[in-house]
Amino acid sequence: MDLSSTFADVWTRAQEPVVMDGLLQVAAATVLATVVVGLSRWRKLQLETELATAFVRGFVQIVAMGLLIGVLLTVPLAWSGVILIGMVAGATWISRQRGEGLPGVTRISLLAIGVGAGIVIVLMTWAGAIEATVRSLVPVGSMVIANAMKINGLALDRFKEEIDSNRDVIEVGLSLGAPPQAVLAERVRDSVRASLIPVVDSLKSLGWVWIPGIMAGMILAGENPIYAALYQFVIMAMIFAAGGLTSVISSLLLSREVITEAEQLQKIDA
Repeated sequence: MDLSSTFADVWTRAQEPVVMDGLLQVAAATVLATVVVGLSRWRKLQLETELATAFVRGFVQIVAMGLLIGVLLTVPLAWSGVILIGMVAGATWISRQRGEGLPGVTRISLLAIGVGAGIVIVLMTWAGAIEATVRSLVPVGSMVIANAMKINGLALDRFKEEIDSNRDVIEVGLSLGAPPQAVLAERVRDSVRASLIPVVDSLKSLGWVWIPGIMAGMILAGENPIYAALYQFVIMAMIFAAGGLTSVISSLLLSREVITEAEQLQKIDA
């Protein structure tokens, strides 16, 4: 791989007129985002710093990824595995913050996202739904990992809330000699259920309330609309499967981690 020619090609693409059009569109979107930040400040929601940081960070990261993809199209297939592993690590770091204070939250998040998203990516690549190429594995794999990250964050947040708000009930059950997993079964169930609400609602509204970007893009590119619809459903099914596996693994492992060897509930830091 000739790095100099690769970067020269990326630089040439960055100077194309369409990029300037994109920057003007970003400016328009930024105005809308600024209104939201301003409303947060006006209503004293205390979210403006997080909202502004997330917006700027998202812009920088997606542009960096766009530049990186230009380089990735020329690298060997093996690099896609390295990139996806890096994405899993990043997803772990971001989602773990929702469960700050839970014992073993980083390790469990890494395992849950890695296994949940990894199984789906490997299986669907083997099935041919994801082409075994860098240009296919990285974008589609990133969607699966990102949604697993979101669902893991929701599961951690809900599990922590369930433990905090039901500590007395849990401790009474444990003191009466009930098996820890039986005492925490409802907490696990509620965590999994709450974390899957967004993806379940997306499946319910698929093709009715909204037409997802991949399907719309394929149709605009001239692809058979029926095949575009089928492939979009496959993508949603992958997201659902990866999210479900991630949520279940994360919640079950946490339910074991919060119980001590003496079968007592650990104290969870705020």
